[in-house]
Amino acid sequence: MPSDPTHPAPPGVLDTGDPALYTPATTAAGPPGALPLDAERLAAMSSGELFGWTQNVAMGLDPRRLAGRDLLILSTLGGLRAADGTPVALGYHTGHWELGLLVEAAATELSGLGVNPFAAYVSDPCDGRSNGTAAMLDSLPYRNDAAIVMRRLVRSLPTAAGVLGIGTCDKGLPAVLMALAGVPGLPSVVVPGGAMLRTEGPEDTASAQSLAARFARHEVSLDYASVAACRACGSAGGGCQFMGTAATSQVIAEALGLALPHSALHPSGTPLWLDLARRSARALAGLARAGRVTGDLLSDAAVTNAMAVHAAVGGSTNLYLHLPAIAHAAGLGRPTAADWVAVNRAVPRLVDALPNGPRNHATVHVFLAGGVPEVMLHLARRGALDTSVPTVAGGTLADDLAWWETSHRRAALRQRLFEVDGVDPDDVIRPPGRELPGTVTILDGDLAPHGAIVKSTAIGPHLLDADGTYRCRGAARVFTSEDAAIAAVKARAVGPGEVMVLIGVGPSFGMPETYQLTAALKHIDEGGRIPLVTDGRFSGVSTGPCVGHVSPEAAAGGPLGRVRDGDPIDIEIDTVALTGRVAFAGDPAALAQRPVHPELAARADTLSADTRLWAALSAVAGGSWGGCVYDTDAIIAKLR
Repeated sequence: MPSDPTHPAPPGVLDTGDPALYTPATTAAGPPGALPLDAERLAAMSSGELFGWTQNVAMGLDPRRLAGRDLLILSTLGGLRAADGTPVALGYHTGHWELGLLVEAAATELSGLGVNPFAAYVSDPCDGRSNGTAAMLDSLPYRNDAAIVMRRLVRSLPTAAGVLGIGTCDKGLPAVLMALAGVPGLPSVVVPGGAMLRTEGPEDTASAQSLAARFARHEVSLDYASVAACRACGSAGGGCQFMGTAATSQVIAEALGLALPHSALHPSGTPLWLDLARRSARALAGLARAGRVTGDLLSDAAVTNAMAVHAAVGGSTNLYLHLPAIAHAAGLGRPTAADWVAVNRAVPRLVDALPNGPRNHATVHVFLAGGVPEVMLHLARRGALDTSVPTVAGGTLADDLAWWETSHRRAALRQRLFEVDGVDPDDVIRPPGRELPGTVTILDGDLAPHGAIVKSTAIGPHLLDADGTYRCRGAARVFTSEDAAIAAVKARAVGPGEVMVLIGVGPSFGMPETYQLTAALKHIDEGGRIPLVTDGRFSGVSTGPCVGHVSPEAAAGGPLGRVRDGDPIDIEIDTVALTGRVAFAGDPAALAQRPVHPELAARADTLSADTRLWAALSAVAGGSWGGCVYDTDAIIAKLR
């Protein structure tokens, strides 16, 4: 390759030196044929519609198909995958890596139905990859921004008669749901991206994230960590194997009626998974023909159904942020803390899945055991659902459940679970009489006057008293950054008898997920005996006595920001009655007179302008209990 000794560029950067490249064409014939126009149509067309037709045929569409209906496939696809599955360019995570196969299957099906499929993409980050890094400060803010971009893409195709939304993971799928809820005048169907297969290795994608902490504490060897982490993923596609935020978001999409029955948690990469994309495409085409739009499907009753299903599956606490945001996008009322309390006390947990136990089945087992329709069938029999709500299948939830109960699909897949893995499906999705304790407890107390959340169903039985209550009084160890907290855990500088208090990770600081820390607390030798109290949020796979979403947050003047090292902290969590508190056990007058921790103000200056803007805008709409949304009317009123 030639190079210019007077220019600092490496060889081959400025020019490759191949003479054959210097003869580009400047003119081409253009697509053959003619646009199917008549005088009346052409006279009435906007310039944009006409230009769109020229673009369509330029991209290879047969002009004779231009009169067909246009449907948009909107996905969170990431990376560039060769036809044989090898990476041309890596994605951020397995959850979006194989989505191109679903897009292709759906598009092919739509084409066969005489529809013109369009495809657009808004890729998504990986919370697992971001954990323990500054990237986590962009995770939750991404959701709002992505939903806006997705809605803009939908509106930017003015001929779109419907949208097929495809997403898998923690922020991408909630963004898809928010986007589709925000365009209620169009038909839409969601295709959940599926679940990763189980691995034969000793660690899954949840426990593998604690290997660094365990190695630092000399609890595992370097060889073990290297091999176990390499084998943690059972397949190249799908969301993680546990009932975390990705899996729960898929469950909620179906529970809302926006995805076909038994669509959440499909084993990624399988023929069954591809079949879902084709059937979802047919469903969207049918909704478009019938004129049934998303606004006809989403309702307060649908949201309440989704809350009940969340409780029954033991879902991620992050849905306390996402489901209110979806409801807000649809113009519905946002669930309040009182609404969640009522549902959680009325609905038992029915699903035994990672990380809640007791046997910790993988999400692919939940799917084979019957998935969401099996759970909803049990809930409907208890009178816990409104089965009159419509769904994307074209009827009501009652119609869907009646089909499911006697379907060959149900019988065959439940039998497959027993044949392949020796698992009784009723051990995964519990029938009446075998229910498990409720999922989430909303706490109060003088350190959380506006509430806090703990996934009480995931507190180990060995930590509970005989009455099912977790009780702890410990000395506070206060940290103003996750880095400092995880360093203390790795160095064994915190132990049983102490309460880790992590502040400065609430909405004002991007509300990062703190799974690196909660995973370490679960998997180190102490095994859940060190509780955590924070104004941040957790991964859906977090377990143990970890109290999050403490409100008001420290940066907003919340009392948690006035706690100092050595302060006595009381935590009480009744996992049966689903009540509890997190409280200061010292002199409340002394606590009230203290200033907020001085390190918080200095940390605020380290945030990106993007995250600071998100924090300011979402605070106007109610912060974390409001779903961390952008409430346009409230923001405009505030500016005035």
